[in-house]
Amino acid sequence: MLLIEPQNYDFGPGEENALELDCRKKLYEVTLRYETCGKLNADRSNAVLIEHALSGDAHVTGYHTPEDRKPGWWAEMVGPGKAIDTDRYFVICSNILGGCSGSTGPRSIDPATGKPYNMNFPVITIADMVRAQKRLIDHLGISKLLAVVGGSMGGMQVLQWMIDYPDSVAAAVPIATTAQNSAQNIAFNWVGREAIISDPKFDGGNYDPENPPGKGLSTARMLAHITYLSDETMGRKFGRNLQENDHYAFDFRRDFAVESYLQHQGRRFVERFDANSYCYITRAIDYFDLADRTNGDLAAAFHSAKGKFLVVSFSSDWLFPTKQARALVKALLANHLETNFCEIQSGYGHDAFLLEIDTLGAMVGAFLANTLNEVSSGKQRGAQS
Repeated sequence: MLLIEPQNYDFGPGEENALELDCRKKLYEVTLRYETCGKLNADRSNAVLIEHALSGDAHVTGYHTPEDRKPGWWAEMVGPGKAIDTDRYFVICSNILGGCSGSTGPRSIDPATGKPYNMNFPVITIADMVRAQKRLIDHLGISKLLAVVGGSMGGMQVLQWMIDYPDSVAAAVPIATTAQNSAQNIAFNWVGREAIISDPKFDGGNYDPENPPGKGLSTARMLAHITYLSDETMGRKFGRNLQENDHYAFDFRRDFAVESYLQHQGRRFVERFDANSYCYITRAIDYFDLADRTNGDLAAAFHSAKGKFLVVSFSSDWLFPTKQARALVKALLANHLETNFCEIQSGYGHDAFLLEIDTLGAMVGAFLANTLNEVSSGKQRGAQS
């Protein structure tokens, strides 16, 4: 059994340790929860940073205790002998800034007041999350990451790393993601937040953590979860099957198996996630637009980027469809960046990045191994289009 111990990196008190944010505010006494697996090699060139998606955390693989029933969220992908091989790579994963699994977020204590931030927490961006992670990587003594890898919102962080810290990463693997969040996704996030904020228990974000706005958060999760699936998956898994009876109940209680499934997903989410964090994280996703700094020119956004890219999309992903991946690839190639692209045929929808382990794993594993070999031999591959 692979046992992993969570760790905290505290930025420390004082103005010199404050984290400056895109909203022009500062966060003081920031903490990032992180986990590592594997060992750094002698020249510290084998570090791989894994970025998690909206509802993820730092626990990417292994178990915290021998009694744990479930491993980390990407355990099939990360570990000894796996695609992201911790016998070969030093893997790092941190809970994002704004999260609710150990890192500083709305649930944390504001050092200025001694009370939880709640909705007084400053609005954050994907770039703020990456800025905090860069502090962690510097703390670990790693001058250049071998690769940054992540799916969905994790993929957004991957791209942000390549733009903001081009000399600090050798390779990027953005999976099932986009360089600019779409109007449709902004709309889904808006409805989810409205469900949370409209819950009577929300109380302006000042709810009791033991009595959260569960109805609103559950509804937000159910809505989001639909976008993670595909019509094919839902049809194959649920169809029009009834859950408890062999005939319609002719009322508005759950009838269908898919309704019961969504209700279960919503209930489980409330047990492990914070409503305020959900609002802040989805807003950060809404604001994500790498071309915003370059007047809408996505290619120009990558003008200073370096390294090599493996961009992966999935055929049935309608949350971040392949056309968005192709727009990203076009921008990368316009800058003569070495770019590998693959659309994996899958019926799983957006969740395919968590489920298509064999195909995705073979691709990512080969890409990382090739990158490490190049770095180890000191070769600098020329750009290609």
